[in-house]
Amino acid sequence: MGERGRRKSRTVAEINVVPYIDVMLVLLVIFIATAPVVMQGVTVDLPQAEAEAMNEDQRTPIIATVDRVGQYYVSVDSQSTKVPNLDTVSSLVQEELRKDPSRPVVVQGDAQVAYDSVIQLMQALKQAGVESVGLMTEPMPMPMPQVNTSTTNNTASK
Repeated sequence: MGERGRRKSRTVAEINVVPYIDVMLVLLVIFIATAPVVMQGVTVDLPQAEAEAMNEDQRTPIIATVDRVGQYYVSVDSQSTKVPNLDTVSSLVQEELRKDPSRPVVVQGDAQVAYDSVIQLMQALKQAGVESVGLMTEPMPMPMPQVNTSTTNNTASK
């Protein structure tokens, strides 16, 4: 008789989402921490030219950059380093070529930079022992096909 006033307790079927929230927060922190590393590069307005693209089977090139204001950078494996002068460019490239002598080297010169700055950069690469230098450009825009928009008037005047 004493059990009459008691109700049977039922188990509540709930999903505990706290561990999922913890995992999502950890992933968010990882993405926030790695985003600046991925975006680490030099913004350069490349000149346009008709040229062949590099072979995809080649190694990632060493990229020597001169930006619009004449500042030099060396990018190795998507890690860009601002360098104070051409001697530092030469020594960084030389160091990378010691590790892998067959690695390609590419010059990335801004379209607005003085021609002399690009030539000086190429001379520094030559001093570093680079035998062949590629020049990075933007592909030429595809010309728009011309569409005949003229209309003819076939109505006869009375």
